[in-house]
Amino acid sequence: MIGDKKDNVEFIEEKPERKEHKFGSIKDLLDGSLIANDFIVKQLPFIVFLVALAFAYIANRYHAEKVVRANVELSKEINDLRAEAITTSSALMFISKQSEVVKLVEKRGLGLKESFEPPKKILIEK
Repeated sequence: MIGDKKDNVEFIEEKPERKEHKFGSIKDLLDGSLIANDFIVKQLPFIVFLVALAFAYIANRYHAEKVVRANVELSKEINDLRAEAITTSSALMFISKQSEVVKLVEKRGLGLKESFEPPKKILIEK
């Protein structure tokens, strides 16, 4: 039994051969094999994170533009209200002049007369 030598046979697990990465092929993109690629599957959490980050940036941009538009609108409204306040104040100052008050009293026929004597201060001593 000298000729019956047992050879040591090692079993080696065969690893599946890696396909070469061909990125950019339209055929791979259309048939879905690009998405099923091991490299893409491993990077899927990062890709999802990038997409979520892109959505957040886009939403932030729209929100900022809306805030800026509202700010411009409110600035215009403030300027209009300031002009209206100045106009109203000017009209009130004109109407409250003594000569204008006398004209309005005569026009409305209230029967009031203008006093030509200055007011006197009444002092009460205890």
